[in-house]
Amino acid sequence: MAAFPRTLLALTLLLWSGLVSGLTSTLQQVTNFGTNPTNVGMFVYKPTTVTAKPAVIIAIHYCTGTAQAYFTGSPYAQLADTNGFIVIYPSSPNSGTCWDVSSKATLTHNGGGDSNGIASMVSYAIATYGADPTRIFVTGSSSGAMMTNVLCATYPELFRAATVYSGVAAGCFVSNFGGVDAWNSSCAEGQVSATSAQWTSVVRAMFPGYTGGYPPIQRVQEYHGTIDTTLLPENLGEEIKEWAGIFGYNAAAPTQVLQNTPLSGYTKSIYGPNLQGILATNVGHTVPIQGNEDLKWFGIIPGGAGGTPAGGAPAGPTSSTTTVASTTTSSAPTGPTGCVSAEFGQCGGSGWTGCKLCATGTTCQELNACE
Repeated sequence: MAAFPRTLLALTLLLWSGLVSGLTSTLQQVTNFGTNPTNVGMFVYKPTTVTAKPAVIIAIHYCTGTAQAYFTGSPYAQLADTNGFIVIYPSSPNSGTCWDVSSKATLTHNGGGDSNGIASMVSYAIATYGADPTRIFVTGSSSGAMMTNVLCATYPELFRAATVYSGVAAGCFVSNFGGVDAWNSSCAEGQVSATSAQWTSVVRAMFPGYTGGYPPIQRVQEYHGTIDTTLLPENLGEEIKEWAGIFGYNAAAPTQVLQNTPLSGYTKSIYGPNLQGILATNVGHTVPIQGNEDLKWFGIIPGGAGGTPAGGAPAGPTSSTTTVASTTTSSAPTGPTGCVSAEFGQCGGSGWTGCKLCATGTTCQELNACE
């Protein structure tokens, strides 16, 4: 990837309120986990107590990040302790630690790229930890969000659901000269536009000969901020068109639009049971992780579209209402006054104009130094 865009990504890294603490276990590196052509690192958080046939979340870091940084800067380990699932944190082998989402190898099923190594981690988890193959989920931020879309396209048989925080459509970053971990300015700047049918062809070409289903196997939830200047918000529309084409939905006609969901200023567009797009007003790069919302979407806890939670009990019913969320307010708990960032939400960073106060009991911590 070119030096300038990598520096740009570094400058827009988030600060998170809250730290991983009081966990029941530690992050462990795993080696020799299977086919790994590009030497992707595998790090696992396995709580002291896990459910029978546990779910697995693959949590993929951003450019300049590491598995360890995403472990400490995201809520998944703490949520794993509470809900008994396993978290795998891949670590990029590339200079600057962006993910290769540009080469033919990584954009092809079993093609020998970074995606191939991450897919091997899934097989290892199923064989070694007794993980439930029907409850393998993937999520990521920025470059990790791009890889999340790529994994859903290249290995649709492995991943049941995904949440994508500020990424681009799978295949959008393809390199015309075959570059590995190459920057694509046209895509980043929102200049790449295709129809749903064209994006569908791109996805299906990543796994030639695949005859299995996408829905109801997969569900994809895409987040993006309206003031993202690193990966422009036009990319959300392309992501929606891509997966709407795969799932057979109309990208121009969501079945529901919910204001202030899941947070104030966020607009959730529902295109069908398998696809949601969430646009976050006045949020830059990247949209803060919504851990509990992810677990609902995955079906690990009740309240979303995810079916059976990982513990085995049926998920709670989902609402069928089409009304916009109420704007009435209730008394807020005692805490800081003003614009407050929720735990694990963004609370600072280069050019950050959003909330800078931290929720009660949390502090704003630097996730990664600016470059």
